[in-house]
Amino acid sequence: MFHWDRGLKLTKADLAIDFRRRQPRAFISHAHADHMARHEYAICTPETVALYQHRLGQRSVLELPYRKPIDWGGLRLTTYPAGHCLGSAMLLAEDGDNSLLYTGDFKLGPSATSQQAEFPNARTLIIETTYGKPQYRLPPREESIAKLVKLVRQTIDDGAVPVIIAYALGKSQEVTRILTDHGVRVVQHDSIYKISKIYEEFGVDLGGPELYADRVQTGAALIIPPRAPTANSGPQLVRFVVTGWAIDTSTKFRWRADHAIPLSDHADYDELFEAVRRVSPEVVYCTHGPESFVDRLYEAGIDARQLGRRNQGRLF
Repeated sequence: MFHWDRGLKLTKADLAIDFRRRQPRAFISHAHADHMARHEYAICTPETVALYQHRLGQRSVLELPYRKPIDWGGLRLTTYPAGHCLGSAMLLAEDGDNSLLYTGDFKLGPSATSQQAEFPNARTLIIETTYGKPQYRLPPREESIAKLVKLVRQTIDDGAVPVIIAYALGKSQEVTRILTDHGVRVVQHDSIYKISKIYEEFGVDLGGPELYADRVQTGAALIIPPRAPTANSGPQLVRFVVTGWAIDTSTKFRWRADHAIPLSDHADYDELFEAVRRVSPEVVYCTHGPESFVDRLYEAGIDARQLGRRNQGRLF
């Protein structure tokens, strides 16, 4: 039903999945740069279409809303929420009795800014396994949120400016909504602000973030993307990084941050097992994660394999 050609393809439909190089036809699970390219023709959710075209310009697209199946290229295709960022989608491909679910990047738990992930049953599961090592068991979401809000408020009360480093699409909007829900004023870097406007166009309330005007002001949290410059003079800056990798004690130092908050848009180690349980597949292929996770699944009695490494060129 699928094969590997320096990337995943649905064989019958000749449909590339999350390719980073230009393809005649491709499915895009979400609009992060490592999952898309300027394809000749792309299939994705309406939200991802808007973000895709914002980032890469006008493209030929087919919108595929959640839970509304279409017959395409000899397959039945349906998207389901992935919980990762606005518009992020899993793809279910069905061919008679055969079925395949591709998760793309996903988060199992609740999100402040995207629909919670849904897992249909499928005979074959291709799963993203970013946090496929046992040490990546994240603390409860409520605990990380409480820590973030407490430290941000404390920073503002001290007359300093909390500068939160977060990816422009997804994490920045999640953090914005969390902070504004707790009464914190938020100012966003231009690249983040433009994406937030797309979120708002699709009905996601972010609590009224403001546009950063190149002058750091006290009394608000400033959210910037990685490597964005900030003022060298003015109020004291306290730097935060918000990422699942914060579970590693080295993260704070690698990002040159004062605080690292473990809040992720990806499923953690235990949630990966839970996702497999929900799909109940006959075979699991793992991608975007450590090969050791394949061994962990195998030890748990699950037929698991690594996608695109030892299996290159094979049809499945």
